[in-house]
Amino acid sequence: MQRRIHKVLCWHRFAYDGLDWVIHERARLGVLTSLVVHPKGLQFGELKDLCGLTDGNLSQHLQVLEAATLVEIAKSFKAKRTRTLCRITPKGRLRYLNYIAVLEQVVLDAAAALKARSVRNAVR
Repeated sequence: MQRRIHKVLCWHRFAYDGLDWVIHERARLGVLTSLVVHPKGLQFGELKDLCGLTDGNLSQHLQVLEAATLVEIAKSFKAKRTRTLCRITPKGRLRYLNYIAVLEQVVLDAAAALKARSVRNAVR
């Protein structure tokens, strides 16, 4: 029975269920990383520049992240101009950190597989 349990545990070893599709998209990963680094939030323009996105592209990604309650958007007015402050939520920070932990496991697994392969090739 022990052997069967081990086989089941290894069967889905590389499924990486924690790779959250909302976060995994390149632009949204950049947005969340920027907001984690700036816990007080960033103005829309600053975030756009950091992530290398257009206004429309950033706006679309922020809508997805806001709908998932990973970020919060606060609008205000200063000198007759709209100012948009983007902040990561506590839920967003937690999901981001969990996502990063899974990514770290992917890197560790890949490194271990490459090391094992190079050892096998050296023995041949």
